[in-house]
Amino acid sequence: MLPHARAATPVRAVRPRTVGRAATLAAGLVLVTASAASAHVGQASHAHGFADGFLHPLFGIDHLAAMLAVGLWSATLGGAALLAVPAAFVAVLVVGAVLGATGVPLPAVEPAITASVIVLGLLVALAVRLPLAPAALLVGAFGLVHGYAHGAEMPAAASPLAYGLGFVTATVLLHAAGIGLGVALGRIAEVRAGFGMARVAGACVAGVGLVLAIA
Repeated sequence: MLPHARAATPVRAVRPRTVGRAATLAAGLVLVTASAASAHVGQASHAHGFADGFLHPLFGIDHLAAMLAVGLWSATLGGAALLAVPAAFVAVLVVGAVLGATGVPLPAVEPAITASVIVLGLLVALAVRLPLAPAALLVGAFGLVHGYAHGAEMPAAASPLAYGLGFVTATVLLHAAGIGLGVALGRIAEVRAGFGMARVAGACVAGVGLVLAIA
């Protein structure tokens, strides 16, 4: 070894705690923004606009559970899937919303939404790890039916742009909340000791879907 050689400085990896704090902040924004949106519902300037669109996913247990599960599963997959999988859901959600708002027929939307809650919950509960492309395609298919429901249920007097921006914003924040939950349970990039708790959370989501299917 040369006498003046210096050891290489180790590169610090991005800490899951840092990601977790950012995602937890987004989860808090869901609550804050939902409260603000609720305060504006019923006012003439906001009726059937951003506030209504934002609250639509939050007040539907099927949408709420599925979108949280997307974020949670993305966190358990880790790597590029952490952002790519939720992004696929949101992108196809917008396509589905346009189809629903314009009246393009799509069969079995409600059963498909219920199935998405069950499947997404089981993916987490059973620790299913798919490659990025199949995972994005699967979640994107679920995003299509969820988006279709948002578009089809949009009030006739609503501003499509404001209403759409509302439910897209809520969707992104719910995904971030699910990612935050995944990080908090110790599940980014690889299986760890905390994984059992993440699986319990996934089982709860699947249970919600089963209740919806029976009801």
